[in-house]
Parts: sequence; structure tokens; C-alpha cells
Amino acid sequence: MQIVADFHIHSKYSRATSKFLDLKALDEAAHIKGVTVLGTGDFTHPLWYAELEKNLEPAEPGLYKRKNSSYNTRFVLTCEISSIYSKGGRVRRVHTLLFVPSFEVARKINKILDGVGNIRSDGRPILGLDVKELARIALEASSDCMVIPAHAWTPWFSVFGSKSGFDSLEECFEDLTPHIYAIETGLSSDPPMNWRVSALDKITLISNSDCHSAPKVLREANVFDCKLDYFDMMDVIRKKDKKRFLYTIEFFPEEGKYHYDGHRLCKYCTKPSQRKNEICPKCGRKMTIGVLSRVEYLADRPEGFKPKNAIPYKSLIPLN
Repeated sequence: MQIVADFHIHSKYSRATSKFLDLKALDEAAHIKGVTVLGTGDFTHPLWYAELEKNLEPAEPGLYKRKNSSYNTRFVLTCEISSIYSKGGRVRRVHTLLFVPSFEVARKINKILDGVGNIRSDGRPILGLDVKELARIALEASSDCMVIPAHAWTPWFSVFGSKSGFDSLEECFEDLTPHIYAIETGLSSDPPMNWRVSALDKITLISNSDCHSAPKVLREANVFDCKLDYFDMMDVIRKKDKKRFLYTIEFFPEEGKYHYDGHRLCKYCTKPSQRKNEICPKCGRKMTIGVLSRVEYLADRPEGFKPKNAIPYKSLIPLN
């Protein structure tokens, strides 16, 4: 069956999110927009976890539905972790998505992370934990967990970010790199930009809304032709199965917050080809180097290159 999946969302317990972002609102938004499977987001937060456990009931394998709901939305347990730590002589700031197949596995992960840092203050907890060790914790809790770098190119908090990221997945995840099957492209990049980096040829590119309010559900998403089943969806991602991964739904990356280089305070932005250096011409301070520049730096292929195993995409304008 055709499945529209938006895995990366947040709850009302995350910072800078709507106070109305609860399960009912997410269920209704998914129904209105045609989302089949929606991430729960924030399962590490104790209050949100309690709400999820109270209000969701098992549906298909690894999936849940809201109790007494008249809608057909299915939920998969997901969260985003913010890791801030030192590695290779630099401070690293990387956001990572975790997908888990059950509440039992989520409990195991939460218990360990609760001993690492504060998982109560934010739905997207900030932990001084190496991303490699976060991946190890998740995979030891269950080999069915999926570990995916979130919005992989954004400057401040991502695996390839210009401010605090890495130049390769191997540099970040080391011996656990074979267990990283996908990255999230983020709102400021799209598949053609990622296709320019040959090191990502085996990596599945997924897209999600990363929504902080219910109307933002489905501004990006993934469309599968597979069973309504957590394990089958994860198999599609692991295998980068073109027959079953039909396409991703993309926002136009030029509209993304971090697509170009710029300086927010001066309201200045520029294409990489048009800047002479990394200094803001208005104030003389250092600019933020955006996604387009970062892709250009790591790319080993020209614009327009398309790998043979590339999964298609559709660019759409999201409507509230």
C-alpha cells in the first residue's frame, strides 16, 4: 500500500513549539493532510512519554494508533537528541533522530539517557554524549532501532554542519558507520544537492517536516509502497529500495533558513559564488556559512549529476 510518512516532529514539551501540539492535534493534522504514519517525537521526555503510553494502543507491528480516534493515523515512536561534545579537538553539535519499534525499547533508551544528562527540561534533550555512543546505546537496546542524522547540512547542529559538524559519516560514527543507513536532508537542502557527494550514494535520503506546530505537518515527507509495518518501512530505508521507496516530498531548499550564506542580524544573505570571504560586508563580523556552501565544499561531482540508484523526489509548496 502507499504510505506517506513524516517521521520527524516535536511535541509541546520541546522548546519553541506550539502549546497545542498534543496527540489529538497531530492526529487531526495527519488526517487532514493525508499522512499515513507520523512520528511521535520527543519520546525521551517523561511527561510526553507518559502521554504516549496512556493514549496510544498497538496497531500494526511496531506502529500505534490513538485510542478512541476516528482517524486512521498510525504513530511510530521517534525522538531527536541534541549532542554537544568535544571530538578531534573541536566542539561538535549534532542532532540525531532515533526510531524505535516499541515502548519497551524506548524505556530502555530513556533509562540510560536519564543517567547521562537532563532529559526533563526539553523534548529535544541536550546531552554531552558522543553521537557514536548515542548510536551504540540505541542499537544495543534493539537492533531494530534506526539512527539517522537530522537535517544533516544545517550549520549549527548537524553531522555535516559548517559550524560544528564533520566532513564524513565515518569521522562521526567510526566503526558504527555501517549501521547508519540514512540521513535527513533538511529544509535547506534537497536530493540533487546531496547527489553531488559520492560518499552518500549508498545512503538513503529521507525528508520530514521537523514541525513545531500541527499546521507544519507534511511540509516534507516520504512516500513508500510497502506494508503498514514499522519493520517493513525500516527495511525499505536500510536497503534504499527504489521499488518500494517511491519518492520524497521536498520544500524548495532556497526557502530554507540556512540555504545561503549570511548574517541574520544584518539581514544579509548571499550565494557562495558571490561572496569574497566569510565576513559580513555590513558589519565586518563573520557570516554563517550555509548549506549550499557546505555541499559545494564536500561535493566531488558537478551540479546536475544524478546517481543511478537515486530515489525520485517532488518539490511542493506546503500549505498550513
